[in-house]
Amino acid sequence: MNWNIWRIVMKLILTGCFLLVSLTAFAQQSKNPVTSAVREILPRQQKNLTAAVEQMPAEKFSYKPTPQQMSFAHLVMHISESNTHLCSALSETPAPKQAELKETDGKDKLVAALKTSFDFCNTSLEKVEDSKLGDKVDLFGHEGTKAFALIALTNDWADHYGAAAMYLRLNGLLPPTAKK
Repeated sequence: MNWNIWRIVMKLILTGCFLLVSLTAFAQQSKNPVTSAVREILPRQQKNLTAAVEQMPAEKFSYKPTPQQMSFAHLVMHISESNTHLCSALSETPAPKQAELKETDGKDKLVAALKTSFDFCNTSLEKVEDSKLGDKVDLFGHEGTKAFALIALTNDWADHYGAAAMYLRLNGLLPPTAKK
C-alpha cells in the first residue's frame, strides 16, 4: 500500500472517530433541550423574584395599587402556590407539606414560603424529561400537558416579576433588575 494512501485512510478513520464521539456528546447534551433551558432560566428568575419580595418593606405587604387588585402579600402567596403546584405536576412529585398561606401572613413567613417553592422547583425540575412533555397532568383542576405547565411556569415567573416590579415602583423603590 502506498504511504500517501495509508495516511489519507488513517486521517479519514480518525476524522470519523472524532465525528462519532462529537455527535454522541452532542446527542447526550441535547437529550432534554426544553427542560434544560427552563432549568437554566430558573436561577435568574428565583434571584430576581426573591430579591423583589425581600426589598418590599413589611408594612407595604398589604399595599394594593387599586382596590380591585391583589395585595403584594397576595402576589407573593400566589407565586409560592403556583410554583409548588406546577413543579409538583411537572415532576409528578408530591408538593412539600407546609402551613396554608394567608394574605395576612407576615413578610418573613411569605418570603420563606417563596424560597421553599423555588427550592422545590429546583429539585423537582431535575426529574422532568422532554419525552414526557406530552403527558397529561392536573393543572389547577383542569387537565393539561406537562408542556403547557412548563410554559405556564416560565410565563408566570416573568409576569409575577413584572407585577412585583410595578408594586415596588409605585412605592418609590427601584426593582432589582433596574439597579446597576
